[in-house]
Amino acid sequence: MLNKLSKQTRLRWPQPIGSPVLDSLKPVIENSHHVQTDLTRIVEHAGWMAYEELPIPDFHLPFGIGRDVDEAIDFGMVSTCINFAFTDFSTHEIFQVEFAGGHWSDSDAMFACIKRALDEGIPFLEGKYLSEITLPDLRQVFRGNIEMPMLRERVEILRSVGETLVKHYDGHFYNFIRSASPRLYDQGNGLIDKLVKEFPRFSDLSRFNGHEIKFYKLAQLGIWVIYRALHRAGGMHLEDPQKMTAFADYIVPVALRVMGILQYRPALEKAIKSFEIIPRDSPQEMEIRAHSLYATALLCEEVNKLRPAEKQVIIPQIDARLWTHYHTTHWPHHLTRTIMY
Repeated sequence: MLNKLSKQTRLRWPQPIGSPVLDSLKPVIENSHHVQTDLTRIVEHAGWMAYEELPIPDFHLPFGIGRDVDEAIDFGMVSTCINFAFTDFSTHEIFQVEFAGGHWSDSDAMFACIKRALDEGIPFLEGKYLSEITLPDLRQVFRGNIEMPMLRERVEILRSVGETLVKHYDGHFYNFIRSASPRLYDQGNGLIDKLVKEFPRFSDLSRFNGHEIKFYKLAQLGIWVIYRALHRAGGMHLEDPQKMTAFADYIVPVALRVMGILQYRPALEKAIKSFEIIPRDSPQEMEIRAHSLYATALLCEEVNKLRPAEKQVIIPQIDARLWTHYHTTHWPHHLTRTIMY
């Protein structure tokens, strides 16, 4: 059973990277009762991970999307708005679909459905259509093996996003991206600054003992997706990608738990393995997410200590390494009913 965090853990903090997300986590890390990060295991795993390639993953938007920069930005950002909850909370069945000769699951199934809708002439990337979308519309777009979980919440999100796009950005996310500074954070005019301020669906905040904790999972992921897809060809310039954290979801904590970096109290471990719902904004849920970001920041720091200057990595590269190898693991992840991841 975990005891209160050790003095060593409380005092060990990553070097600042200019991330409001990372900076906000201290109250959770220093007062955790359900989750702990094993610093020894971080150093141990950095000892082998540092010698892998760990590239910024080449990301090609699926099904031919991405040949046009504007379409790629719209597809990446609209899909990110609803990139959450693909497993039925009661049956634990994963949303799946057949499309283009392939069988797709989880977020890949969502991408397939959006592309199928575009092929059918549905203007799914346009703000006007999204602002007026209905539940029957979305059921038709996301027809698959089961009804996509939390479909009503997705309708509300898309209508709100569509209204903002129509009102301020001529109906398209590519206009929003070009309206911002080419930085994540820039005195309120950065990409993340503006996303969380202008689109409530990206305002991924929690309160912990009176402190505001910033996770910004989907806001960061959306920018990372289009950056990965477009930056090599010059379609997306970003001056401060090093300020990104990992993306606080279900898979990263599973990877860190299997690696022994995260440790859970027996009650939390049992709840996760029994598929109990961990409530949104509960101490357990916030600690899981906060320690995932904290541990990946430390892991990145330790990895970079062992790499030459020209091969330094940023935290999302560590996130990508964990997600790639663990997103299909049979080890159970925590279940939280939320639109934020």
